[in-house]
Amino acid sequence: MVIPAYNVGKFIARTLDSVLAQTRPADEIIVVDDGSTDETGEVVARYGQKIRYIRQENAGASTARNTGIKAAQNEWIAFLDGDDEWLPEKLQLQIELLQRNPQLFWTTGNFYRCLCDEDRRGTDITAARATRLMAGQDYLENYFPAYMIGLGGWTGTMIIKRDALHKVGLFRPQQKRANDLDMWWRIAHRWPRIGYLPQPLAIYHMGTPVSISQGFFPTELYCDLIARHQHLAAEQGHPDIFRNFAAWILRRWIRSMLFQARAEDVRSTISRFNELLPAWYKLWMRILTAFPGTTATGCHLISRMIQKFKLRKRIARRPKR
Repeated sequence: MVIPAYNVGKFIARTLDSVLAQTRPADEIIVVDDGSTDETGEVVARYGQKIRYIRQENAGASTARNTGIKAAQNEWIAFLDGDDEWLPEKLQLQIELLQRNPQLFWTTGNFYRCLCDEDRRGTDITAARATRLMAGQDYLENYFPAYMIGLGGWTGTMIIKRDALHKVGLFRPQQKRANDLDMWWRIAHRWPRIGYLPQPLAIYHMGTPVSISQGFFPTELYCDLIARHQHLAAEQGHPDIFRNFAAWILRRWIRSMLFQARAEDVRSTISRFNELLPAWYKLWMRILTAFPGTTATGCHLISRMIQKFKLRKRIARRPKR
């Protein structure tokens, strides 16, 4: 398994303890320290030979994960960030699923989202709903529609064949944000079938102040990501499946821009992907972006009301202004 770590000295012990507590031990545990300036290295050193520690100059999450993948010797690679944790049966359950389904190249599963400083924790999707959607199966036929119904998993619940990671070209260092999504999409174009477990396997700590992948995501990165994958989907012969997915995720991203009063970004995104979005939606966005400040205030008000009356099932960060 590969753990990229950057200035997570306060959290890395929790992460490593959760990995070492697995009912099915990890074959290898690699921590790639991405140039931390805090006590991350010292904390990892306390674990001795249980952990393989690699330090590199700060280069970002993609490069840190690539360093770990290249150093790994096992057939399967699991990922976990240095401030998150696994639940005890995570590896055992996923390895058993892969043994039952040797045709699979990757698998993922449900997880908890935790804003622990606010005492808020909940599953990404309820285990009952995920179980119904899986309909007794161990896997889904295509990652893209699976993601749209809430079964896309998360980096900390991914286990992927090492050869698959190498064949799609590893993580892209130039992809400063959503580098994990970019990787999953590239894998899905070639191996769309993905294993999934409905029960929670890990905990995603959303409120951690320092993260290897945090930072502002410029609109052009959203747009370039979608455009590049439209081309990849066409090359693999399934442009329509990705087209539906792209339209769906674009609308999610545009919604977050409305919260931040980024009217120009909304308009430029719609202009670039005009053919993916319905006429009624484009008209509605034109109205909302005419008064971006008012729209943002209204979005935040609605969000607070939803949270107050507990209408949102999924735990989410409060949208930034």
